Amino acid sequence: MRSLAEPVVRHWDFPRGVASVALLLRFGAEHGLTVGSLLDGSEIDAALLTDPVAEIEARQELAVVRNLAGLLPHAGIAVGRRYHATTFGVLGYAFLSAATLQDAITTALRYLDLSFAFTAPTAEIDGDRLVLALDGGALPDGVASFLVERDLAAIHTVVGELLTGAVPVLGVDFAHAEPGDVREHEEVFGVRPRFGAGADQSIVDVSVLAEALRLASPETTALCEEQCRTLAARRRESPGVAQEVRRLLESSVRFEESMPSVARALGVSPRTLRRRLTTSGTSYQALLDEVRAKRAVRMLTDGDLSVEAVAERLGFAEAASFIHAFRRWFGVTPSRYGRLRR
Repeated sequence: MRSLAEPVVRHWDFPRGVASVALLLRFGAEHGLTVGSLLDGSEIDAALLTDPVAEIEARQELAVVRNLAGLLPHAGIAVGRRYHATTFGVLGYAFLSAATLQDAITTALRYLDLSFAFTAPTAEIDGDRLVLALDGGALPDGVASFLVERDLAAIHTVVGELLTGAVPVLGVDFAHAEPGDVREHEEVFGVRPRFGAGADQSIVDVSVLAEALRLASPETTALCEEQCRTLAARRRESPGVAQEVRRLLESSVRFEESMPSVARALGVSPRTLRRRLTTSGTSYQALLDEVRAKRAVRMLTDGDLSVEAVAERLGFAEAASFIHAFRRWFGVTPSRYGRLRR
């Protein structure tokens, strides 16, 4: 399989706007739930939700999701279909004005940390199929299936708004058990999902990627891209243990630092660092892979380095280990990736 684009992050610990929490509260109110019951433990002041530029931490939105999922455990699909392109602010308008669906998906992955996603999405081309997969492995058990359904339903809802016709869905898989009522699943996806599968994913006809979008506007796209870059740059400077680890790794020459040495640099014990990263939905290895993958892409596309030289500069003991890791990150070998990008 070939990756359509590289996600900018592979975790959910990034700052986010309040539009998603506001949407969750409205949904809860329609089902008789109080604002207090949904905001309990989130440390969010309800008045903050009226500020269009306010931002919260991911853990705060997760607390609201946990409360909602505890009270309405099978509402993931119903919640997800409430997310429209406009829910995502300037990022959503970048989707709407994109030239093709492929451009819209690429933009979404490039600015994933401007979304409200908790499941790490990937988009891969497998022959005549486009596989949109979600990874909820870093989520607490109590909310994982709820968020997988919410995020995949949101993706389908937005994609459906972009296209002139129906989304050509070939199949939908969920790893969790089948709920008692799947009628809303069938309404959103157009097919009956398969439950108890080995992955959380949607498979659509790859031809849809080239479809021209009905609201395409290159001028609006350029404006939205500039605003997305500005907002992303500011948010990516926000403090957080994952970001602190990421910055230390980005300054590494050959990634020779171990997790204990990074923990010492941050003034905490390895056990504390591991626990904080787990709470943030990531791990030291995931962050190391993320930073290594980005540097590998730059080396392979911007220079004339051999695979062996790139492996050595990334701290791999041998080229074979690097090739194995790269295939895990991107689904292809480093040499093939370099040829495709060039």
